[in-house]
Amino acid sequence: MAHEHKLEIFRGLWKFKSNVQKIWGVLAFLSLVTAVEVVLGIYKPEIFTKNYFIGMKLLNWIFIILTLVKAYYIAWDFMHLRDEKSALRRSIVWTPIFLICYLVFILLFEADYIYTVFKEGYFAWNF
Repeated sequence: MAHEHKLEIFRGLWKFKSNVQKIWGVLAFLSLVTAVEVVLGIYKPEIFTKNYFIGMKLLNWIFIILTLVKAYYIAWDFMHLRDEKSALRRSIVWTPIFLICYLVFILLFEADYIYTVFKEGYFAWNF
């Protein structure tokens, strides 16, 4: 039995007539997000590089968030998670997002501890 895939993205805000048009729409969205990342990486606006949030520059947080958005959307559209049951979608999508956030939390606090130890002079910076 053939299964019809939904020809819309962003919860129906963009609707397409064929799968080919939908693929081009998804490509446009992912290209836009990638272009924003590239432009921010090249120009590095001062407002994002001078301000910190939880021990890391705002620019780095923006990169992490945009990367998670792209990964989520790739799984949502190209892996056809939109057409699955909600429990399967949640188990596939939210588990890695939770684990990535947990990993970022651990890395930030461990790096901050190591930086503080070296800054206060317990050890020398002799790498």
